[in-house]
Amino acid sequence: MDNNTKKKLSILMVCLGNICRSPLAEGIMKQKLHAAGILGKVDSAGTGNWHIGSSPHPDSQKVAKLNGINISDQRARQLQPTDFIHYDLIVFMDRENKKDGKKIAGIYWQENKARLLLDSIPNSNLQDVPDPYFGGWDGYPKVYQLIEEACEGLVEELSAFESR
Repeated sequence: MDNNTKKKLSILMVCLGNICRSPLAEGIMKQKLHAAGILGKVDSAGTGNWHIGSSPHPDSQKVAKLNGINISDQRARQLQPTDFIHYDLIVFMDRENKKDGKKIAGIYWQENKARLLLDSIPNSNLQDVPDPYFGGWDGYPKVYQLIEEACEGLVEELSAFESR
C-alpha cells in the first residue's frame, strides 16, 4: 500500500490546561512523524477549560523554538467526549489527566485508544510528565526532553506497527 492510500493516523495529546505540556507534545510529535515518513494528524487538548483559545505558555513556545519547533499558532481547547471517536490514539501527559479524560469521555471512553505518553519510554519507571506551569523556566527544558524521548519511542512503536 503506498502513502496515497494509507490511512492517516490521528493522535491527540492531552494535559491539564493545554498550554504547557500537550502543545509541546503536539509540536514534537508532528516533527517526528514527518521525519519518520508517517502520515499523521496531531492535535492537543486539555482536560480543564481555563485556557480555551489561549496560545501556548511563553516558556513552552520558547523551549520549542530553541529546538526548532514553532508552536505559536496552536490554541488551547478542552478535551471533548467525541474526541474518542475522531482520534485513533489519545495520549495523556499524566495519570490524573487520564482519569479526568475518562470522566469527560463518559460513554465514549475507549481504553484501547488511551495511554500515558511516558509508557513509550522503554525501561522507565516514570509515569507522569511533570507540569512545569508553576515551576519557572527551569522545568520547561526538562519537560521538553522527557516529552521528546517519549515521542521518539512512540514513533518507533508506530513505525513498527506501520511496517506490518
